[in-house]
Amino acid sequence: MWKLILRRGAKLLALLLAPVAAYLLAALAGTLLPTNRDWQEAKQGVTIFIETNGVHTWVVVPTVNAEMDWRPMLPAEHIRDQRYAGNYVAIGFGNRDFYLNTPTWGDLSLKTAAAALIGGGPTLMHVIHEWNPTPNEYQRPIRLSRDQYRRLVRYLNAGFALRDGKAIPLIGRGYGPSDVFYESRLSYNFGNTCNEWTGEALRAAGVKAGVWTPFAQSIMWRMPPAPEPAVSPP
Repeated sequence: MWKLILRRGAKLLALLLAPVAAYLLAALAGTLLPTNRDWQEAKQGVTIFIETNGVHTWVVVPTVNAEMDWRPMLPAEHIRDQRYAGNYVAIGFGNRDFYLNTPTWGDLSLKTAAAALIGGGPTLMHVIHEWNPTPNEYQRPIRLSRDQYRRLVRYLNAGFALRDGKAIPLIGRGYGPSDVFYESRLSYNFGNTCNEWTGEALRAAGVKAGVWTPFAQSIMWRMPPAPEPAVSPP
């Protein structure tokens, strides 16, 4: 009797784990198989950053330059404290419920995580105002040509729902004084995750990236290595 129960339990467990294993294998293959194989970083142009918290990624772009002025679309008045309106904005995409219900990782529930993984439901864009980002473990710089940056801008723009040319904010729903959520017109599912959105942004700009990048690690491992910490003389 117990052998039969154990045997059936093992089969059920294998059945439940099979989709997870298949997803992880597909993610690995998508990460390793590159697009834009011949891409080389531009010698001159626009420096952007790819930022991560280990789980989520953002594309960090200048607030204003010759190619794009984000201020009319993402004005400083949308954040809680306009003193934090910086010279860069970090733009990300994700599941609405996940964003709004997990201000900290301690707020993450199994239900919210499962719903975000399975997909469906409304989405949001997340914008953080930043000053002078610097290369480190969590922020990696990439220099794009002017044309590549214009292509990136078109992709980023397409994620926002607009009203009178401005993104539609959820006033007061950011995590702190320098960030805000905006309505998005994109769909979210287990294939089109927040990090896959970042991967598609890089592919749209012509940057070398995996063909499918559902995890933050799928993005960051192709980024330039983090600078070595300075060593003080003895």
